[in-house]
Amino acid sequence: MNMESHIEQILWTQEQISDRVSQLAVQVTEYFKDEDPSPVIIGVATGAFLFVADLVRKIPLPIAVDFIRSDSYGCGTQSTGEPSISLDLKIDITGRHVILVEDIVDTGHTLSCLIDLMKSRGALSVSVCTFLNKPVRRKVQFQLVGDGKFFCGFECPDYFVVGYGMDYAEKYRNLPYIGVLKPELYK
Repeated sequence: MNMESHIEQILWTQEQISDRVSQLAVQVTEYFKDEDPSPVIIGVATGAFLFVADLVRKIPLPIAVDFIRSDSYGCGTQSTGEPSISLDLKIDITGRHVILVEDIVDTGHTLSCLIDLMKSRGALSVSVCTFLNKPVRRKVQFQLVGDGKFFCGFECPDYFVVGYGMDYAEKYRNLPYIGVLKPELYK
C-alpha cells in the first residue's frame, strides 16, 4: 500500500513542521523559564507522540514528561463527544504547572475534559500546546486554569488530516507531513 497515493494534498511539509515546533519550543521556554518547579508536559496519546518528542527535545528546562490517553474518535472521523481516559498519569501534578500537548484541538470536548481533570488533581495552572487548532469545529469552549496559556502551531482548515502522529483507523501516523486524506478512503 502506498500511503502517499491516499493523500489529496499536503498542508504542511516536514520542514515547515520542524520550523514551527522550534518556534513553539521557544515560546514555551520563555513563558515557563522562571517557574519553580518547572512544568509537567503531558502528551495526549496517541496522536501527539511525535509532536511531544520533537517539542521536549527543544525545551531547555528541567521539565517532567508524562502521557495520558483520552479516546473520543475510535476508528471514525467524528468525535463521539464523550472522551474516556484509557491511560492515566504516573506523575503527581499537585501544585505543578501542566502543559497539555495535543495533536489537534477540534470539537474541544477532549481538551475541556482533560483541563477539568488536571484542575481536579490540583494543577497550579493548565496550559495547552496544540500542533493544530481547528476552531471551525469547536463545540465546547475550554477554560485554561490559573495563568495558563494557549500555544498553537497552525490553524487547520476543516479537512480530515493525517500524518505527524495523526491517524485514520490507526494508519498514516508515520507520514512526516500533515496531509488531507482523500475522502473516499473514510466515507
